[in-house]
Amino acid sequence: MRNKKTNIVLCILVFVLIAWMVKGTFTQPGIDKLKSDFKEVGRYRNENNTGPIQYVFSVSVRDTISKEMVTYGNFQPHHKGGNTKVYFFLEGSNVPKNLTSGNVNFDPEFNKSCIALYEKSPVGIVSLKKDPFR
Repeated sequence: MRNKKTNIVLCILVFVLIAWMVKGTFTQPGIDKLKSDFKEVGRYRNENNTGPIQYVFSVSVRDTISKEMVTYGNFQPHHKGGNTKVYFFLEGSNVPKNLTSGNVNFDPEFNKSCIALYEKSPVGIVSLKKDPFR
């Protein structure tokens, strides 16, 4: 009888633990939980699958909260040895749709509209530069 009670208690504990892990898996915060209303306008990924992979994004944002810009950048894909750049533009300003690889990722006419640049280097160092073209 005592063995049966122990088994029931253990089964209940295992069930509660599994339910807690499943709830945690499906309720993770995402980009849609951020307050600054980020909208991806342009995206570029180079075709080189054997070398460093470069991601470049242009994003319009309603608010200029630095912490949220870093959080948004951290949600973007990044490969070991690759580079990820996210250019932020205020909502309603000119935002480039066509992006390219290299050091210059879009037409220089958009430089004055860019308010911040998030960059994750090949070794994983994260930086956020306000007014990167000034």
